Amino acid sequence: MLKTRKVVSSGLVALLAAATLAACGDAPEEDTTGSGSDSTPAASDFLPCIVSDAGGFDDKSFNQLGFEGAQQAADELGVELKPVESNSENDYGPNLESLVGEGCDVIVTVGFALAAATKESAAANPDIEYVLIDDSADGGDDGATFDGKADVENIKPLLYNTAEAAFLAGYAAADYTKTGKVGTYGGMPFPTVTIFMDGFKQGAEYYAKEKKKDVEVVGWDGKNGSFTGGFEANEAATSTAKQILDQDVDVILPVGGPIYQGAITAIEDSGNDIAMVGVDADLFETDPTTQDYVMTSILKGMKVSTYEAVMAAGNDEFDFEPYIGTLENDGVGIAPFHNFEDKVSPELAGELDEVKAGIIDGSIKVESYLG
Repeated sequence: MLKTRKVVSSGLVALLAAATLAACGDAPEEDTTGSGSDSTPAASDFLPCIVSDAGGFDDKSFNQLGFEGAQQAADELGVELKPVESNSENDYGPNLESLVGEGCDVIVTVGFALAAATKESAAANPDIEYVLIDDSADGGDDGATFDGKADVENIKPLLYNTAEAAFLAGYAAADYTKTGKVGTYGGMPFPTVTIFMDGFKQGAEYYAKEKKKDVEVVGWDGKNGSFTGGFEANEAATSTAKQILDQDVDVILPVGGPIYQGAITAIEDSGNDIAMVGVDADLFETDPTTQDYVMTSILKGMKVSTYEAVMAAGNDEFDFEPYIGTLENDGVGIAPFHNFEDKVSPELAGELDEVKAGIIDGSIKVESYLG
């Protein structure tokens, strides 16, 4: 039996109105002055917690998005969020154990790398609700399997069929390329990484078929490809990007959090006119240093889905059904072209709308491990 608790607020109606207005923006700031008691949430015994993977909460990517969603929910519920960062995979188990000791009611774990530790912790603590981002929690601990039910009943998986959005980005990249070559590389060959690469490849190939043009995808053939061996912005990230660009690629998709920084370095060193596609968050917004290079980004609605899960937990409305973000439910998508608006073809936006509609109605097939 899961614990029952209720979040209270002295100004619930006003708070809900403020939450509606802030839903698409930043989390509202707390009133710490002691004034405005009608709009300041009251204290609660509900404790939401979150643990990052080794990328940390400032990765400009999925850790940051998960943290922002949990923080927004905590603010609106009028409670404190307890975050814990991991420096390496050796921290996952101990960090979860420490949060259990803090009395957390819901624990968000960010990334498939935490799957094994999350399942172990959840099995040992059935009264705690767990939210596992980017892993189905069924079968293996690399996100590769999905049968709609987590191995441990008190885990809610948050999943994202990013192949659908990456298909759109691949189509756009194929339309933009001047060399006829687009490329991608990843951190490690996990399904939550290669799902981006799969969609990107399929989208570029679909464009080539529809337009009867030659477009080659470098760095991923559907089974094997280029990987840095980790998710750090290190020399491996730069050298891997350089190897891709050296094959006359002029649009590149790095998949794996901070490894995009290696692509930026390689682009700058090349001196060529090369566009980059970001992942997870809109890099144009989260990292302004990329604005001259980012054509678009493949988005995961991690902030919104994490926010909704924590809100549900705080309001005793939590369920353990897996969430799957798709183009249809706006759980995935692509960012605007920003500085590339006047560089892409005028017809591209309309064509992407048609492709998106085709993916949603099933007339255009996108293959991924999520269906």
